[in-house]
Formats: sequence, structure tokens, C-alpha cells
Amino acid sequence: MSKQKVIIIGAAGRDFHNFNTYYRDNDNFEVVAFTAAQIPDIAGRKYPASLCGKNYPAGIPIFEEKELESLIAKHNADECVLSYSDLAYDTVMHIASRVMACGAKFSVMGTEPTMIKSTKPVIAVVAVRTGCGKSQTTRAVVKALMAQGKKVVSVRHPMPYGDLEKMVVQRFAEIADLKKHKCTIEEMEEYEPHIEMGSVIYSGVDYEKILREAEKEADVIIWDGGNNDMSFYKPDLTIVVVDPLRPGHEISYYPGEVNLRIADVVVVNKIDSAYPEDIEIVLDNIRAYNPKAQVILAASSVMVDNPEIIKGKDVLVIEDGPTLTHGEMTIGAGTVAAKRFGAGNIIDPRPYTVGTITETFEKYPYIGELLPAMGYGAQQMKDLQETIEAVDCDAVVIGTPIDLTRFVKITQPNTRVYYELSEIGLPNVATVVNEFLAKVPAEKAEVKAEAKAPVAKKAAPAKKAPAKKK
Repeated sequence: MSKQKVIIIGAAGRDFHNFNTYYRDNDNFEVVAFTAAQIPDIAGRKYPASLCGKNYPAGIPIFEEKELESLIAKHNADECVLSYSDLAYDTVMHIASRVMACGAKFSVMGTEPTMIKSTKPVIAVVAVRTGCGKSQTTRAVVKALMAQGKKVVSVRHPMPYGDLEKMVVQRFAEIADLKKHKCTIEEMEEYEPHIEMGSVIYSGVDYEKILREAEKEADVIIWDGGNNDMSFYKPDLTIVVVDPLRPGHEISYYPGEVNLRIADVVVVNKIDSAYPEDIEIVLDNIRAYNPKAQVILAASSVMVDNPEIIKGKDVLVIEDGPTLTHGEMTIGAGTVAAKRFGAGNIIDPRPYTVGTITETFEKYPYIGELLPAMGYGAQQMKDLQETIEAVDCDAVVIGTPIDLTRFVKITQPNTRVYYELSEIGLPNVATVVNEFLAKVPAEKAEVKAEAKAPVAKKAAPAKKAPAKKK
């Protein structure tokens, strides 16, 4: 029987994981290509042979998603597997229609074939959209575990923007590790807050190898999700963050609805900024789609270093890049801070953009008057700095999770925005974590004991062997 020829439709993350866990050593399939979207400069590379296993000595090429139809025809592909996240349902079906119109099968993968099991308790923190407040929720979970004396190791959803062979397993425990691994702004935004808390975080490409390294030093492992993707690890507790600033998105984006349906705990964030009727829409959808889930109500508390820099001033607002781009948000922490602290006007950066920043606005025109902190590579960081420098404003409000001024020179007066999860009432993250700690470790110990039992039974007959010699 001939191998089924497969194209994996991805964005440098879930696609590689699906390949590693399901296709890499599967002799029933031949993955002929990856396609790439969302992230700049992924296409044109290869998934290297050293990561591909014995069946792919030349590696696997990566192409732009716009080439999908021609790739199906060229390779006579049997199946195309959607393997990236934060897609509106109509976008998913447009991709499906493109595939099926070419005569191939369109598919997506479920949780079971791709979730790796851990020997340690796992808490997964995921979301229904990019920009819900997943990172601040993860930090709250880590702090609650550390307060109970637990050694916490987080594993971040992949951001493999550099040399894939050098990124198989990455460990970040000190700020110097960010430079060592040549991290982009997007990577530093996710890793640095963990380091500042005194917590270790891993990332990379091969998540089986990453997990086995993390298990060596962890009491509890946190899956720190990206976009609205599902966890790569089999969780003992799944916490899902939803956003009432985008009511209804929790049941209309892939695979965010999957996360909502499997959640043990749902955090309804940003209730301080949302309309009451929108909060109620989200709560109604939680009741309808996952009535057993615990619900935590939370605000996203915003603080700034120098509020006097904002009051009455014309300000440029810089926000987290992915939140504005494929997250489709038109507001972020910087915007909230600018309005709360009395900014005169928010200056539109679009007349001042250069290079790749101009291209970003062309690709995501709904961003509007906010500036996404795009920094997937040196050129984007350079273009970002030149754009900021060109904007005619009194001050700059920096709503990114890291101190952007460490990497980008900003000559205008500026202030940094901080945001943390602030739960309202009970249950809260601490009560959920304490319940988890009381239950899950015992369950994991029982699993280990059961695994050892057959070995002991098999060893018993060997002791009788000498008695047979007469």
C-alpha cells in the first residue's frame, strides 16, 4: 500500500508538533510540505532533516500558504491537515474549500494523538483567543504554586523563529539566557516575566524532549499556551481564559471553542473594561457549552511608571504585536492606560511607518491607531525604532509585557504599562491551585504504582527456578 501524501498547513508551531508526535515515524504517511502563515520569514526554509527522523533525509520544505493549491497539484497530495490556531470559523472553511476543490481531503487533529503524557502534574493555561490575558493568568498560577513551596517549571507554546536545529530544547532561567538564545521581542515578552518571578521556562521545537528535561526539575509543570491553541501536554487541570471585549469569539474561533469545552476552570478576564451585557453573553456561552466548569471573574489591573507623562498629552501607544495582528484586538493595556490616565489624543502611527511595519498595517488594516511592537527579527526591530522616532507625539505609552526600551531606542518621553490578573471574589486562582495540589499528586502516584506492579509479579517466578533442579 502506497503512503498517503500529506501537506501540513501551519504557522511554525502546532504544525511541527503534529508532525513530531504523529507523522515523523509513521510509515503510512509521507509529509511532502509545510505551509506557513501569520509569522514573517518562516516560508522558504526547511524543517531540518535532523528533526525529521529516518524517513526524511532531505528535510521538509516550507512554503507560503498562498501556494497551497499548486503544492497539492505538484505532489498529488491526498490530505491537508490544518495545524495552526486563532482562526475564525469562516476562515477555516475557506481553507477547507480550497483543499477540497483540489480533490484532497481536509482534516484537523484532535487532542488525544498529540497530547504528550507527563510523569509530573500538569496545569495547562490556554485561551479562546490571542490577547485574552493568558500570560498574566499563567503568572498568577505560578505564583500560587510557588507560595505553596512547589518547584514550578513552565513550558511555553513554540515560537521557533530562528535556527530550528539550535532551538530543539531551550531553557530560560536568567536574563542572560535571552541573549544566549538570540530571542526576538515576541519571545522575550513571554519568557522574561517568568525569569523575573524566579521561575524556569522552557520552549523550543521538540516538545517530547522538552518535557523530559522539564520533569527533571519540576514538582508541577505549567503549559503556557500560545494563540488559542490546545495544550501539547495532557493536563491534569485546564484553565481557559475568555475575553468579554470580544463576546461570542469563545464559540466562533478555532480551536478556542475546543479549549472552552474541555476547561476545568474558565477565567472571565477584563470585566473592568467590558460592557455588562457583553460579560453576560460570555457567561451564557460558558453555561451552554461547559456548565461543569468553575468560573473565575477577573479584572486586568493596569499600572504605569509615570502617569504624569500621559495626562493631557498627545501619545503614541505601542501594544503587544500578536494581540493586534492575528488576535484582531483594537485595544490593549497601553490604550486602557492612556485613557484612564487622561491622554489628550492617541496619535495614529500609520503616516509615519516604514518598511516591515508598513507591511504589517497593510496585512492587518483593522489595527487602526495603535502601533504593534513587531520584532520577529533584526529588520523589524530596526523598522519599529525608525517608525517610533518619526511619530510626532508628546510621549510614548509602552503596553508590551517587557521593557521595550532595552532593545529599541525611544527618544520621546515614555512610560511603561504593567498589567496583572486581579480576581474578584471566589473561586480565585489560589483556591483552584490548592484544590489541585490536594488531589492530583496522589492520582499521579497511583498511576506510577500501577505501572510498577506488573514488573514485581513477573519477577516472582524467577525466585523458584533453582528448586526445579533435582
